[in-house]
Parts: sequence; structure tokens; C-alpha cells
Amino acid sequence: MGPLSGKRIVEIAGIGPGPFCAMLLADLGAEIVRVDRASAVPDIMPDSPNLDLLNRGRRSVGVNLKTPEGIETVLKLVQESDALIEGFRPGVAERLGIGPEECLARNPKLIYGRMTGWGQEGTYSSMAGHDINYIALSGVLGMIGREGGKPIPPVNLVGDFGGGGMLLALGICAALVETAKSEKGQIIDAAMTDGSALLSTMMHSFKAMGMWGDRGTNLLDTGAPFYDVFECADGEFISLGSIEPQFYSELLRITEIDQSENPKQMDRAGWAEMKSKIGDAIKGKTRSEWEELMEGTDVCFAPVLSMDEAYEHPHNKQRNTFIEIAGVMQPAPAPRFSRTPASVSSPPPHAGQHTEEVLAGLGLTKDEILMLREQNIIK
Repeated sequence: MGPLSGKRIVEIAGIGPGPFCAMLLADLGAEIVRVDRASAVPDIMPDSPNLDLLNRGRRSVGVNLKTPEGIETVLKLVQESDALIEGFRPGVAERLGIGPEECLARNPKLIYGRMTGWGQEGTYSSMAGHDINYIALSGVLGMIGREGGKPIPPVNLVGDFGGGGMLLALGICAALVETAKSEKGQIIDAAMTDGSALLSTMMHSFKAMGMWGDRGTNLLDTGAPFYDVFECADGEFISLGSIEPQFYSELLRITEIDQSENPKQMDRAGWAEMKSKIGDAIKGKTRSEWEELMEGTDVCFAPVLSMDEAYEHPHNKQRNTFIEIAGVMQPAPAPRFSRTPASVSSPPPHAGQHTEEVLAGLGLTKDEILMLREQNIIK
């Protein structure tokens, strides 16, 4: 029922941003076939669910990519698909025989999505790396942290998922729209350095305007006293984002701080003083007490919740922000569509769980599938 219903996509198994991209597209209704390495397929398929939630909503085939017959199997999948996702280092897909040239020769309308950290070319392109490295090079990591402290990695959300998988998903969706007009495929080079840099565009605007300085001294990076996380009396935390003057006034009213006796909101020279006063006030009550005082107001407030607490918060429950599938709590698909709703079609498969089913769908006979299995080309 999703907006991508009817689109078929091949995912060459990888980690992190590639699977996240495929998950997003699957949630939106695309039919995804994940090609797992035959060596990753268990000898006996487990009865217990696969807990790797990034793999939800698709089928898996186990293929030996080190054999010509295995590569031919992947190319047969490509012939019947609208897009492919791969996350190898530059040149690896070409050496295997499933690079853009081979795939587009089989299917000229194919969208070939490439997910890397550094990109397909550049000084660092052949180096290993992870999210922390990619956002370091793009200048994003250097923005995040407290004044006078070292940069703080924001888990792997900015590079892997925001600047990587999500942007590749956007690129594939855009390319599918263009291909519907041109009937020509193309290659997408999605690099996490590029994507994380793009996510920081507003900060570059601030820098150009002279409004962005050293780490931890700015409006949105904990430099301001009205945009930060504060500890409560019980050791829990709340978040405040009282940027606009009317929201800041509401914050001071509820915390019982007299604005007339303190520095003005945008007086940066007084930010440290005000942060101390607001912090002291917040420390005087528990998180639940602040929830009672601030919920329903325009302070721009929310409690800082753990994952378990987020599952149970009334707002999230009312919106079904988290859903349970096969006994596992997880984020629901987003965004929401009025006519073609996104959904999770199935729990994550085990590697190779649907090998015979998918190959039969390509037109292979039982004998052909048996021969491939006996030759260790599929599993």
C-alpha cells in the first residue's frame, strides 16, 4: 500500500546506512530482495526472530558472490528490478562483476545506488572508516560538544543514517521519478561526508553571518542558557529550547527567575550567569515535577527519556511512534501518508531465508535451484 508499491530493489547486504536505506524504501512499499553472502546463511534456519531491525520488511537470498554462477544469479535479479543498493568500497563491486557497467548492461533503466563514507573518488576514497571519521572530515563533529571540551560523537545518527542512508533513499526516490520520464537509469554516489556536510547547511549560514563561533558557545550547541539539557533534583534530565522571546519569558516565569534583574536573553556576555541560574532552578525540582509545570506551556520543553520510557510516553503511544512486531519494539515507519500509508510488511529475515522462493519467482525450476544449491552457489 505504500507509495513505492510495485518498485523492486536489490540490496547487496552490508551494514549501517545501506540496510537503513533499504529499510526506509521497504517501509514505503518497495519490494526489497536482500542478497546475503552464502557464508552468512545458517545451516538450520532459526525459529527465533532476527533482531536486526534494519533488515525488516524484505526477503533474503543467500548467494556465493565468488562464483560466476552466483554473480549471474544477482544479475538476473537486477534484470527484474528498478534499483540496486550496494555499500562496498570503491571498485569492489566492479571486481565482483556486479558494478554499474554490468548491471546497467542488463537493465538500462536501473538506478544504481552506491553508499560509501568518503565517496567514489577523492584522497580518502580507498580508506576504511566509520561514521565518526566521515563527520569529522565534513566539519560536523567539530561543531558538537561543550565549550572548552572535546567533540562529542552524536552516536552514528548524522553520518550513517541522516547523511548516509536517508539521503541515498531520497536520491533513489528522485531518480525513480526521473527514470519514469527518461526511461534511462543512472548511478547515485552517496557519501556520508557529503551528506553530513549537507545536513549542516544552516550552521554554514550562521558562520557567514558572523553568528557561529567556537564549539559550545553558540545558539544551538549548548552555548545559550535557554537551549540545553538540565539536570533535575532526582538525577533525571529535561530539555529546554526557549529560543523565541515569548518562550524565554515563559521559561523565566515558570522557573521564578525575575527577568528584570538579569541580563537580556541575547546578551551573550550574560549567558554563563543565566545558565547557572536556570540550572540551579531546574535542580530544585524532580523531572516529574517539571513535567507537571511545563507540559502544555510554550516553554519548548520535553523530558529526556530512555528508550524504554519513550515506548511508554503518552504522546508516543497516541501516535504509535513505536510499534511491536514479532515481540520486538521498534520505531514505526515515517513519514505518514494520507492515502498510501507506509508499513512494515514483515520482521527481519534470517540470511538466506527466502532463497528458493525468490529464485522460483525469477523462473528457475526446482531442478535448477537444486543444482545451484548442490554446487554451493546458493544457500
